[in-house]
Amino acid sequence: MGPKLGIVAGGGELPGLVAAACRADGRPFHILALSGHADPAVIGDAPQDWIRLGEAGTGFDLLRRAGVVDVVMIGPVRRPTLSELAPDLRTARFFARVGLKALGDDGLLRAVVAEMEQEGFRVVGVDEVLAGSLAVGGIYGRHQPDDQGEADIQRGVEVVRGLGALDVGQAVVVQQGLVLGVEAIEGTDSLLARCAGLARQGPGGVLVKIRKPGQDRRVDLPTIGTTTVAAAAAAGLRGIAVEAGGTLVLGRDKVAAEADRLGLFVTAVVIPQ
Repeated sequence: MGPKLGIVAGGGELPGLVAAACRADGRPFHILALSGHADPAVIGDAPQDWIRLGEAGTGFDLLRRAGVVDVVMIGPVRRPTLSELAPDLRTARFFARVGLKALGDDGLLRAVVAEMEQEGFRVVGVDEVLAGSLAVGGIYGRHQPDDQGEADIQRGVEVVRGLGALDVGQAVVVQQGLVLGVEAIEGTDSLLARCAGLARQGPGGVLVKIRKPGQDRRVDLPTIGTTTVAAAAAAGLRGIAVEAGGTLVLGRDKVAAEADRLGLFVTAVVIPQ
């Protein structure tokens, strides 16, 4: 069963999937939802509290009051400006202490994990809760990359690893060896929408999505689902490549079926660390 799990919930469907997994396993849980990021429809009737992103002190108190031991942080969170954040005293002290670490996603997330652990919580990765969603190496569906697709995947891996080392992003779109776009703060969906108008004649591009080098796998694992497949198809891409053992695939069978329906390949590749 495991100790009580606190789900610090950003956007998307992942918080709901983790809650469903807890229910299926009989594991007690409590959701700490971030206002303006978490979707009330996804949170549903689960045991919950809501806070602003800048209310760290209140959040810690609520998690303790709920009897939480382990914490998982999941779902995209748009980086706010300082004025939007309106930090409480606890949050302000945190930012004063971490300083320049807060400029990049990895540095900030590592600092947040350290802060949670200092408060007495154990931070766990979502793959510990949704082990069946971690990408397994191989092809998902009927379609496979040809030689040009394989070359674009390799090029994409090189580019994302370079970007990741600079703490920029986890995804890139490559077509015929050319980089059409890289992911920064806008996220994968916006990257795909932007690349739709940049496609060249000939075989379509490939979305490559992998972890950053040295990334703490407990937070911000790359994730794809059926919406990613649909967005890639709408952008004129012919395939998606993710990292085996380092990317979450939400609904593996559904992803494969959607890829087959839209004529895309989806593959999970092993990337040496």
